Amino acid sequence: MTRMSDLKTPIIKHLGRVDYLPTEAAMKQFTATRDSQTPDEIWLVEHPPVFTLGQAGLMEHLLESTQIPVIKTERGGQITYHGPGQVVLYMMLDLKRRGMMIREWVRRIEGAIILTLQHYGIDGVRKDGAPGIYVGQGIHEGAKIAALGLKVSRSCTYHGLSFNVDMDLSPFLQINPCGYAGLETVDMYTCGVVATWQDVADKLATHLIAQWQATDSLA
Repeated sequence: MTRMSDLKTPIIKHLGRVDYLPTEAAMKQFTATRDSQTPDEIWLVEHPPVFTLGQAGLMEHLLESTQIPVIKTERGGQITYHGPGQVVLYMMLDLKRRGMMIREWVRRIEGAIILTLQHYGIDGVRKDGAPGIYVGQGIHEGAKIAALGLKVSRSCTYHGLSFNVDMDLSPFLQINPCGYAGLETVDMYTCGVVATWQDVADKLATHLIAQWQATDSLA
């Protein structure tokens, strides 16, 4: 039997560059078969180019024909893009065991993103009614730099967030990102910050775990 003290800190797994569909299938399998003694896990991955369409997603937000695969998913939200140079963090977490409501956890996820951006000198802000994090000032003020989409099953989360580090942003021009027409999408490089994928992934995971374990939201 797993001790409760062993369940407080999620296990971090670095999976490298992996295709989207088998990764989603693995998340679903993990969540479907876990029980009250299953340790939580956080997966850090990078995907080959792919558009994903959330449960509420409308194909009309794909603005042109594309050679990039379009995959319907179970996460919340509309359409987004994943590709090389973007940190994707999947979180398989037991909210009931932690005693946390999903609304509070979403706020804490956003807080982890804000603190990660802050480390690199980028001001990140929330927008009411629009999950994710946006650039708070400068010439790219209002542009989206990180997206969020979760699925909850039996009080356990899967799917997660994407955080743009240094990537080809042109595919975002083929969609209404997250369903918002004309929304500018940027990465850290566009904001003048040069950082490695691994460094950003590690800092993001550290801040996320701190938010998960904290008594109150840290940002």
